[in-house]
Amino acid sequence: MAEIKAAKGFGTITISEDVIAIIAGTAAMEIEGVLGTGHNLKDIKEVGGIKSIKGGIAEILGYKSLSKGVKVEVFDGDAKIEVNISTEFGAKIHEIAENVQQNVKNAVETMTGLNVLVVNVNVASVHIGKEDEPATDRRD
Repeated sequence: MAEIKAAKGFGTITISEDVIAIIAGTAAMEIEGVLGTGHNLKDIKEVGGIKSIKGGIAEILGYKSLSKGVKVEVFDGDAKIEVNISTEFGAKIHEIAENVQQNVKNAVETMTGLNVLVVNVNVASVHIGKEDEPATDRRD
């Protein structure tokens, strides 16, 4: 649990690492080019030109799915965050990753008051066009 001293000395505020992970995962998903955070790309499908996660709205909106692929460490009001993302083949991965870093840092700092020291982005898989499997899982 992340403990933050209340500004007016009324006590402490405790924020679960799970909540911070949900904030970080949601912020990562806001970036164009990110297909998922920690999701298996076999669960991503394209319907009418729109990419979505198989399994219905409950999986898309479920809190647990928002924190998948996100690791949070909090100590003394500082946070270290690691986010695993999936992207589309041909995307500018370095730009997407930098945008994820900035958006995650801003969201977590704004919403929690924590100081985010580092946001590590791991590109875990790349989705290739119309195929159902990510490039990282191909065995040719």
